[in-house]
Amino acid sequence: MDKAEKTAVVEELKGVFANAGSLVVAHYSGMTVAQMNDLRGRMRAAGASFRVSKNRLAVRALQGTAVEGISPLFKGPTGIAYSKDPVAASKVAVAYAKDNDKLVILGGSVGVTTLDANGVKALATLPSLDELRGKIVGLLVAPATKIAGILQAPAGQLARVIGAYSKKEAA
Repeated sequence: MDKAEKTAVVEELKGVFANAGSLVVAHYSGMTVAQMNDLRGRMRAAGASFRVSKNRLAVRALQGTAVEGISPLFKGPTGIAYSKDPVAASKVAVAYAKDNDKLVILGGSVGVTTLDANGVKALATLPSLDELRGKIVGLLVAPATKIAGILQAPAGQLARVIGAYSKKEAA
């Protein structure tokens, strides 16, 4: 890799680190190409990405960014999982690490907060952004449906009473 290519990779990684909602750094030593492709496919399906880069270039790209605190994690064969959603990358990485012991999670970051391996695993247990939005919409809609049900109940009861009297008089 010549100097121009290295500079381009560093700039691309700076963009990744600046725009990522979460980062997960993991060792991938011993994984086959098929396993790496499977991991990348799972990441893509969740809206995340997994990438391998040279540690020296990644550390250089981290300098001056808000997530510079994760630079000590870049030792050995490391891969970077990243996503705009704060929990997507960690969910997929933790789930894949449970199935495949060759992927070892080292740590990561959410926003400007640096996480260790346990922090990434705890982050993976949180609901995703879409799940949280669904819960909020459900909470907002629930009172309106309850009010509509309460308002309809007396009218329904009144209609049943009138119906019962009309049947009683007809008999």
